[in-house]
Amino acid sequence: MGLGEDAVANDRGPARGGEPPQPESAARSELLRQGLRLEYLTVGWNVIEGLVSVAAALASGSVALLGFGIDSFVETSSGLILIWRLRAERHARDPEEVERLDRRAHKLVAMSLFLLAAYIAVEAARTFLTREHPNPSGIGIAITLLSLAVMGWLARAKHRTAAALGSRALEADSFQTTACFWLSAITLGGIGANAALGWWWADPAAALGMTYFLMSEGREAWRGEHDACAGRCRG
Repeated sequence: MGLGEDAVANDRGPARGGEPPQPESAARSELLRQGLRLEYLTVGWNVIEGLVSVAAALASGSVALLGFGIDSFVETSSGLILIWRLRAERHARDPEEVERLDRRAHKLVAMSLFLLAAYIAVEAARTFLTREHPNPSGIGIAITLLSLAVMGWLARAKHRTAAALGSRALEADSFQTTACFWLSAITLGGIGANAALGWWWADPAAALGMTYFLMSEGREAWRGEHDACAGRCRG
């Protein structure tokens, strides 16, 4: 029984002949709940991370940290898209409707990756042109260190759940979370190099290098070409 059929059965009462729900449907429902928990955690963490990072950036004058904070809000939007998608599947009455929602959410996640790459490129170029020298930020270092741990764990958990569900949208979101992990590392490296060595240019140079990675992941997300889901993903 597909998830849409399962939702119909739940709305209309027991399945014909009094048969209990199929184990596969019960397992998929649990996977959907797991996916939702991961996205709720992603949204909650990124709101806190974004607010703290932006506040620290304004206090220190760090463009890199400001970009990192805004990236947190981009990731928040991605999490909200996936919450919408997963909740829609739980209540869908037609499996084809779920597939349409999956494709739509999948492309929205890809678009957020493109926007993120464009923002980073513009901010990095502006930093080079203005030669801004941010002050060291202890809070910035702390939040990026925490982000490395949280984003690394979330990316792995989303990847496993996406593979089990066969969801391209959640798989694309796991790659965006991985991108945020690397952006955390880049931001931390830039802040650390500036604080320890006075290399103000280290963060914008690394950020410019990351834009190629983000654009590549966005293109793959748009076309649904992630190997981890190849041959098994819906839509």
